[in-house]
Order: sequence, then structure tokens, then C-alpha cells
Amino acid sequence: MNKRGLYNRLEGIAARLDRIAELTGRSIAWLTLGMVLITFTVVVLRYGLQIGSIALQESVNYLHAIVFMLGAAYTLKHDSHVRVDIFYQKASPRARAWTNLLGTLFLLFPTCGFIFASSLDYVASSWAIQEGSRETGGLDGVFLLKTIIPVMALLLLLQGSSLVLRSALLIAGHEPATADAATADREP
Repeated sequence: MNKRGLYNRLEGIAARLDRIAELTGRSIAWLTLGMVLITFTVVVLRYGLQIGSIALQESVNYLHAIVFMLGAAYTLKHDSHVRVDIFYQKASPRARAWTNLLGTLFLLFPTCGFIFASSLDYVASSWAIQEGSRETGGLDGVFLLKTIIPVMALLLLLQGSSLVLRSALLIAGHEPATADAATADREP
């Protein structure tokens, strides 16, 4: 396989990894609508009808946690995480690619690996007792919510892998197929 073929293959792998984050992000975005509707219902029930529901209140917290944890890879894909842009935004695309590559390899990957490894016992313990809410009338799915922690780490590792591939390709001189495909070459 020639160099161009290898670059195209690696770009294809990065594109498939990007699709995972894109699909996850677009899917969970709908949960924010659910959060709004449930919050509205809680307010109407509480203040309009003097009816409280712990389960409804907890469901908003669950949805909020799911959106943030499963949306992290989508946010990374779209280069929307908060960071100090003083030097990054003025850097050349190649310098940004180096920053993304090194930051992913030395910061994102170790952090995600730590979160994944350290959460496994925590999640397994929760599953072992089928952990539920501490509140009477609350949701009985705390163990399911905790499962999102290692899933978040895996999704970030996958999206980080795409970022590494795209950054390495840009550093090697391979131009992306589309301007939107290269997170390392995006204008802020």
C-alpha cells in the first residue's frame, strides 16, 4: 500500500470513530428536551397542584448526568471543550495538530484510562447490590447511571483516537478530504 492509500485508510478509520461520537451526541441531545419537559412537569405539579415526585426530580438529574457524560466525546469531536486559546487560536494548523496530538496522548488518554480503570470496581459494586436511590420513591437505577462513567471514558478514548489520527495525518502533510473533517484544522 502506498503512502496516499495508507493516509486515506487512516482518515477512513478516523471518520468511522467520528461517526460514533456524532451519533451518540445527536441521540443524547434529545434528552435535553426531556429534561426541560420533566422540569416543567415537576414545577407544575409542585407549585400548581402541591404534588411532589422524588422520581421525577431524580430523573432530571439522571438525564443531566447522561447528557454531560455521553456528550463529552461529541463535544471533543466538535472542538468545543473549554480551554485557554491564547496561543492555540493564532497557531498554524500544523502547530494546532501537534498540540492536539500531544495533549491527547499525554493528557486525555491517561485521564480516560484512569477514569475507566478506577470506575470498574465502583460500577461493579453498584451492580452487585442493584443500587437504587437513597430516597423513598426515588429511582432504582443508580447502578445503571454509574455504568455511564466507564462508557464515557471509552467514548472519549475512541474520539481521542480519531483526533490523534487526524492530527498525525495533518502533521505528515495529508490534507483532509473536507475542511469539516479535520478538527485540528478548524478555525475557532
